[in-house]
Amino acid sequence: MSMPQPLKLVERTGHPSFLDLPWGEPLEEWASERLVEVVRGISRHVVRFVEYDGALYALKQIPEHLAWREYRLLRALEAAGMPVVEVVGVATERGEDLEAVLITRHLDYSLPFRTLFARGGVSDLRHRLLDAGAELLVRLHVAGFFWGDCSLSNTLFRRDAGALTAYLVDAETGELHPTLTDGQRRHDLEIARENLVGELMDVGAEFGVALERPPEETANELVERYGRLWDELVHEEVFGADERYRIDDRLRRLNELGFDVDELELVAREDGYHLKLNPRVVEPGHHRRRLLETTGLRAQENQARRLLNDLARYRAYVEERDGRPMPQGVAAARWLMDVFEPAIAAVPVELRGRREAAEMFHEILEHRWYLSQRCGKDVGLMPAVESYVETVLHNVPYERTVLEE
Repeated sequence: MSMPQPLKLVERTGHPSFLDLPWGEPLEEWASERLVEVVRGISRHVVRFVEYDGALYALKQIPEHLAWREYRLLRALEAAGMPVVEVVGVATERGEDLEAVLITRHLDYSLPFRTLFARGGVSDLRHRLLDAGAELLVRLHVAGFFWGDCSLSNTLFRRDAGALTAYLVDAETGELHPTLTDGQRRHDLEIARENLVGELMDVGAEFGVALERPPEETANELVERYGRLWDELVHEEVFGADERYRIDDRLRRLNELGFDVDELELVAREDGYHLKLNPRVVEPGHHRRRLLETTGLRAQENQARRLLNDLARYRAYVEERDGRPMPQGVAAARWLMDVFEPAIAAVPVELRGRREAAEMFHEILEHRWYLSQRCGKDVGLMPAVESYVETVLHNVPYERTVLEE
């Protein structure tokens, strides 16, 4: 009876055991029937791909301390809702002089940036890559992740309704902090700029592609796009006491960019209210779950996001007015009592069944926003409810579903 080959394999549940792979051999010498050829980018390490029941996994051979470091970083980023590849496990103790192997789930339907240039098929590729790269770096920096080797070669791209979405693949040089300093962000941006110049020059030479703009110009534009997006997320906004509707404008823009706001801070000064936000990336279904947990209200995702924004605005207003912080649970209870329930109660009883309560309140907030935009000042909740009933609700059909026995 043969002895099993030496191996220590730590992996997350829900994936194959990988025990039928030749772990006792250098990864570059493997001849397993599970090996498959996958379009991939350039890597400084040996990377092979294996298939199990249609699922592809990437295996990267690196020193053990780097494998564990990257494993922990990718798990933390995934838990934070970042666009990263799914890390699966680490194989160590494979035999004398053999490095560890990091296992990740291959990102289906993704392509490295070199392949995008080689194959074509993406309209306005330059701008799509810049948008995707800038958004990925901003999302990572918001989460406190210092990449340390930001480059297109460490990124995979998925087509997304004509655009591109970027995913981090290689995190071995990264560091995760509670927040990043401006110096750390600038350093990461400078690395990204330098890497992008080199990568674009390589692509132009490798595929004989005539680049639309000089590599230096494209790299500078990436930094500029990053700066505009970052400023939209974190800049301090000033507005008058009768312009609170501008909070809604700001929150709308952030939501459209895929970010949520945990807290917003209002500070009254001589020149007006100063608004500060704490943005973060959201995961699918986040708003619906959070609204249910904080208020007990059930709503669809977009409805929940709108109601949570109004709750955050109410909480910031009361905290600024009273001069002291308000716990989230207290704010939710008072918002229900002072804002949500009075607004719904102000709708005539015979009209309330035409919408779910959450949808009706969402529409009231939308109507208030439009009225405030038109008037150039905040019209207030109850006047908005009155106008909503007269101009909107009376003109919509009865939508409540009745189940027949």
